[in-house]
This record gives sequence, C-alpha cells and structure tokens, in this order.
Amino acid sequence: MGSSRWKIAVAVLFAAECLLLAVEADEHEHTYKDKEEVVLWMNTVGPYHNRQETYKYFSLPFCVGTKKTISHYHETLGEALQGVELEFSGLDIKFKDEVLQTSYCDIELDKAKRDAFVYAINNHYWYQMYIDDLPIWGIVGEADENGEDHYLWTYKKLEIGFNGNRIVDVNLTSEGKVKLVPNTRIAMSYSVKWKKSDVKFEDRFDKYLDPSFFQHRIHWFSIFNSFMMVIFLVGLVSMILMRTLRKDYARYSKEEEMDDMDRDLGDEYGWKQVHGDVFRPSGHPMLFSSLIGSGCQIFSVSLIVIIVAMVEDLYTERGSMLSTAIFVYAATSPVNGYFGGSLYAKQGGRRWIKQMFIGAFLIPAMVCGTAFFINFIAIYYHASRAIPFGTMVAVCCICFFVILPLNLVGTILGRNLSGQPNFPCRVNAVPRPIPEKKWFMEPAVIVCLGGILPFGSIFIEMYFIFTSFWAYKIYYVYGFMMLVLVILCIVTVCVTIVCTYFLLNAEDYRWQWTSFLSAASTAVYVYMYSFYYYFFKTKMYGLFQTSFYFGYMAVFSTSLGIMCGAVGYVGTSAFVRKIYTNVKID
Repeated sequence: MGSSRWKIAVAVLFAAECLLLAVEADEHEHTYKDKEEVVLWMNTVGPYHNRQETYKYFSLPFCVGTKKTISHYHETLGEALQGVELEFSGLDIKFKDEVLQTSYCDIELDKAKRDAFVYAINNHYWYQMYIDDLPIWGIVGEADENGEDHYLWTYKKLEIGFNGNRIVDVNLTSEGKVKLVPNTRIAMSYSVKWKKSDVKFEDRFDKYLDPSFFQHRIHWFSIFNSFMMVIFLVGLVSMILMRTLRKDYARYSKEEEMDDMDRDLGDEYGWKQVHGDVFRPSGHPMLFSSLIGSGCQIFSVSLIVIIVAMVEDLYTERGSMLSTAIFVYAATSPVNGYFGGSLYAKQGGRRWIKQMFIGAFLIPAMVCGTAFFINFIAIYYHASRAIPFGTMVAVCCICFFVILPLNLVGTILGRNLSGQPNFPCRVNAVPRPIPEKKWFMEPAVIVCLGGILPFGSIFIEMYFIFTSFWAYKIYYVYGFMMLVLVILCIVTVCVTIVCTYFLLNAEDYRWQWTSFLSAASTAVYVYMYSFYYYFFKTKMYGLFQTSFYFGYMAVFSTSLGIMCGAVGYVGTSAFVRKIYTNVKID
C-alpha cells in the first residue's frame, strides 16, 4: 500500500514538473532557457490599404513548416472579437540557437495558386506574424513596373534581439525574390540570427510607437487651442449669464414690489414666466431616461478606460484594450441603472422594469446589431474578422447575466435614493402655451448649432484617434485623450447652458430634449468628418472595409453623441435648478 502511494506521488510530481516545463516554454511567461522552443505564429494577411480586411495567413497557398502543429486558443474576448487567428508556422526556432538559411517547405505552384498570389500582390497584401507577442510585418511580393511579371518573397530572414533570458526585439527582412511561373516548385526558406540587445523588456514596444506623429507640434497646438477656447467660453458664459441673471433677478424683485394692478399692466417676460412648466416631465420619458443613463455609463467607461490606459500599457497585449472596455462597461452597469432609474422616477414613470430593460440593452443592442450585420459580410468574404459563434454566445451571456442584473441593482438604488421629484417649483396642471419666437430660437435650430463648438474642440484629436485605429499607428498618448475628454465636457456643458437659457428666456420650457440633442449633435459633425477622413485621408476600398468603417464609425459617433448629450443635460439640469431656486415664486 505504501509503495503504491509512493509511486502515485512520484507520478504526480513528474507530471507537475512536466507542466512547469511546458509553462516555462510558453511565450506568455516571456522567459526562455537556452535552446528552448520559440514559437513563430502566423496571424493574418490582407490588403495594405484595408487594415480591417484580414484573412487567415494560410488562406493564401503558403506552405507550412515540418515541425508538429501547435494549436492556439483565444485567451481574451477582445482577441476573439478582433479576429486574431494565430496558426503555427511550423518553423523550428530555439532560443539563442542560430539557423542558417534553411528550406522548410516547397510550394507546388499550379495556375490556381499563382492566380491567388498574383491577386494578393496586385492588392498589396501584407502579413502579420508574432514572436513572443511582438508583431512582425512582411509583404507577400511585388510586381514589376509594367505589372506583367509578379514576384514572391521566399526567404524570411529573422533577426531576434535578446536581453538576458527575454526576447526584446524582432526584425524581419524579406529576400529571395522568385518570379511566379505556373507549374513550378518554389522553395520557401528562413534563417534566424540572435543578437544581444540593451533594450529593456519593459521598453520593447517603444519601437512600434511614433512620437514624431503623436507628439507633433500640431497636436500640442490643438490641445492648447482647445484649452484657450475653454477658458474663453467659460469666461464668456460666466460673464453673460452672471450679468444677465443679475439683471433678471433685479427686474423680478422689482416686479415683486409692485401691487397687483401694476404687475398686471407690466410687461412681464423671460424665463420666470415658465416656472410652472420648466420641471414638467419630458416627452417620451422612458427613452429619455434610458439615454441619459446610457450616456452617464459611457462617460464612466471612457474615464476609467483612459485612466487604466495611462497607468498600464494596454497596447502590449493583443485585444487588451477591447477586453478592458467590455469588462469596465459590464462593471459600470449600475451607473446606467442609477441615473436612468432615478430620472425616470422623478418624471413620474411607473413602468420602471421596461425602462431598465431599455437602458440595459440600448448600447449593447446597437453595438451587437452593427457587429452582426458586418459579421455576415465578413463570413461571405471568409475574413478572419468573422466573429465565432462561441464568442457571440459569450457576449450575449455577459449582457443577460452580468449587465442586466447590475443594471437592476442600480435602478433600484436610483429609485429609492434619489427618485423623489424634489423640484424647487410646482408643476402646473395645465401646460402653458408656448409663444411664437424668432426662427433662430427654435429648438431645431439650437440643436443643429449646439454641436459645432464641442466638435471644434475635439476634431484635431479625432484625426489622431482615427489614424491609430484605421491606419498603422499605435495610440499611446492617453494623457492627451484625458485632456480632450475634460475639454469636451466643459465646452458641452457651457454651450448647452447658454442654449437652454435662451430657450427659457423665449418662454419655451422644452429644455430637456433640447439640451440633450444640442450636445448630442456633436455626433453628427463627427460622423460627417468621418466621411471626409475616408475619402481624403485613406485609400480604403471594397464592400467589407467600407461597411466596416462606416458601420463602426456610426457606433462610435452615436455613443459619443449619447455621452455628450447626457453630460450636457446633467450640467444644464443643475443650472436650471439653481436659477429657479434663487428666484421668488408666488
């Protein structure tokens, strides 16, 4: 009995040791022993001008090395959603073990394979590989000046830098240009050279950043320009409103001293006249409350993700930014429920469960609906961006089993803690008729003009964000993004307060939707700018890339608009409550 237990213990220890050795060889530990296996993963291939139109590397008729295949799984949800498809190259690479030029496989080039390579070369196909999570890019081939003869790069010359027992640098040189001729055999080869490097492991991604682009003088100037605009706007709003409100208060207090006959004969006008209607529930309160709750949640997600990105270098891990955003969005669901539920309760709403469902699924339905539509096109194209069914199920599970319950908690807290309609003025039973006013004081005009200044404060930053997402730049200046977010919020609140003041002064009490939409109209200008960026700053083409671009730009613009609208409404609501608290009402 004791002998069998001893054998079992030895077997367990041996299995554990093998497991530790396997983990040690795994690239995710980022540490290697001499002659330990280093995996070269082949990721995707696709046209250079269409960054999101990617296909599996072996969808082109490349051949695989002789080494036994290793399977790769999606470690994060973000990696799966972004279409990261890692396949083992089959190349035998060992840590610090140099390999001279060695042939690893042959391509039997028939007409179909040649046509596939020719199409790829004509469309400037490039491919992406990974070694120890470091990306490497190469081009499939090139054509001659006349475009008649096409050549394939057949020799991958890898130069890997190491510091101690870690890989800190990888460079690829493509050589061995071979003309594509049908019914020939093309030998694919590789070599590996190891060199000692002084680059620290923590700084190994610095070579992929582009300080000359992101920290250009124009970027600094745009931030300074936006900041000066904020100071000017805040000063102007403060001066105008303080002086105007002081005159209003003086006029209203003077009217209070008149007797009833004089007051009836007096020329009463201004925002005080609508005190009995200004806190009347907005039209479509369920939708309005859901939009405000969703906007507050998007603002919370933006703030937290930017702070996390400033502290952690999220660009060093595949899909980490998207994974972080999904996690933070799910975790901040109570914010949505709290603000949406409390506002709906203040407006006298009774169907709070329906409001909670709308608030919880408003943004996920928009994002998932767009993603699933684009997914059908990706499946038709056999693109790597096609979202697997299992990932779709995982996203749906997050919505139903994480976002919805947390939203319910937030809604209950919001209704019970701040759901009482404690307005400074009573709401009249009968709505006051809205007098006629000049055309530029109409809510529709105010809404159209309200988004111009907020867009003006961010449009330079939009260029940098678009370029990092749609082109080949890694965005890392999240300090700039934080400043722009703060500037955007301040400008939005200032603009909506001024718009609301003019609207109320024209004795139009429909300020809730006007304040929200005047701020949310920023999204329209951002989406219009995305058209300019597509046609004049990129060379994208094709149904898949175009639908991907305009689909997700619509999602981005709508989310930005909902966030701006919520920020504008919250700031304006505080302003309206303040001015009606300070005025004496009979």
